[in-house]
Amino acid sequence: QVHLVESGGTLVQAGGSLRLSCSASGTIFRINSMGWYRQAPGKQRELVATITPGGETNYANSAKGRFTVSRDNAKKSMILQMNSLQPEDTGVYYCYAAVMVSTGRWWETYWGQGTQVTVSS
Repeated sequence: QVHLVESGGTLVQAGGSLRLSCSASGTIFRINSMGWYRQAPGKQRELVATITPGGETNYANSAKGRFTVSRDNAKKSMILQMNSLQPEDTGVYYCYAAVMVSTGRWWETYWGQGTQVTVSS
């Protein structure tokens, strides 16, 4: 079994910063892509950022220039540094990881339980 745990979400004022963490544990042979999605109340889940094992990143337009995603492959962990936060960044932030649990198995996507980020104006 694979578990992803996010942390770092809280209430912050507009213009502030937050650092979200995601840690993977369990039966893991290899992790491919990792990333963050968020879901605002009444809206669909949307991509925030992704990162490959080699460090290649991809960001939603709304995150470019403000958010930075990084990962530590050895620790099976990922960070989302969020700066200049705005009320529209409010939502539940979910991390995911594409995991191969053992050699020869398919890649499977696992999700964390989410962490709430609330940005007040």
